[in-house]
Amino acid sequence: QVQLVESGGGLVQAGGSLRLSCAASGRIFSINPMGWYRQAPGKQRELVASITSGGSTNYADSVKGRFTISRDNTKNTVYLQMNSLKPEDTAVYYCHAERTVVGVPYDYWGQGTQVTVSS
Repeated sequence: QVQLVESGGGLVQAGGSLRLSCAASGRIFSINPMGWYRQAPGKQRELVASITSGGSTNYADSVKGRFTISRDNTKNTVYLQMNSLKPEDTAVYYCHAERTVVGVPYDYWGQGTQVTVSS
């Protein structure tokens, strides 16, 4: 099993910044990639950003240029730096990790952290 613990959500005004952290523990061997998803009320969960163990990143078009994902493999932690926040970024943000065992991928999720951006 893999446990993911998130921190860093909160309330911020439009144009402000927040940094989310997600620490992985447990069977962290072969975790790849890690990333962040978000889910706004009444909407489906969507990918925000992901990063591989080698540092390759992928971003949703809506956050490109504003959000930066990074990963500290020594601490088994992934970060999401969110700048120039907009009210439409308001959502519950979930940390995600994928672990492949004998060719079978398993998904793990954090408990979620609320991000609220006021206009």
